[in-house]
Amino acid sequence: MVKIAPSILAGDFLHLEKDIRLLNEHADILHFDVMDGSLVPNLSFGFPIMEAVAPIATIPMDVHLMIVNPDKYIPRFAKAGASYISFHLEAADIAGKDVSEYISLTHDCGVKAGIAINPDIPVERLFPYLEEADFFLVMSVFAGFGGQTFIEDSIGRIATLKSEMSRRGISKDIEVDGGVSASNARVLAEAGATMLVAGSSVFKAEDPARAIAEMRV
Repeated sequence: MVKIAPSILAGDFLHLEKDIRLLNEHADILHFDVMDGSLVPNLSFGFPIMEAVAPIATIPMDVHLMIVNPDKYIPRFAKAGASYISFHLEAADIAGKDVSEYISLTHDCGVKAGIAINPDIPVERLFPYLEEADFFLVMSVFAGFGGQTFIEDSIGRIATLKSEMSRRGISKDIEVDGGVSASNARVLAEAGATMLVAGSSVFKAEDPARAIAEMRV
């Protein structure tokens, strides 16, 4: 069964505690979208939100860093309570850094390390890191904005990644983020996805708990 990771960026920030307690009961993971307005064209939140949520979160916290120079912030997000931290392959490209350095740093902080890619990055670029990283985040929209339409080509990209893992005898989580809902959860799981990030489809639903349940396949 896939794990459901609602993105609190789509939650009600005036009543965030209520949303977190609902997710504690019905979801598997809390997903935090951290944007810096540089790597992606938008800003979100940073440490204060996560530090406020951590004391009441009873399920793992997953931090998606859509920022340049993630190595400057990985230790602090780890200290704030993250169980998973993913950074963008594109961020390493821009900085001229070795992706393996970011993975090692995350592991040194006692956190599972993930590599994220946007839809225009060939999924094959993840192949050199299949043994090193703990999970892989395939964006099914372009990082930076919520509520975008799911890109159908993402299904084939997930299947390609899963196929290469199977060929090598590797079992790692494949996370999908962007336009995920009950309408495509099954096909994503069949392609190889094991972690589904959902924002609007959960928090804009009339019954968020039911929306989460309907994505379990």
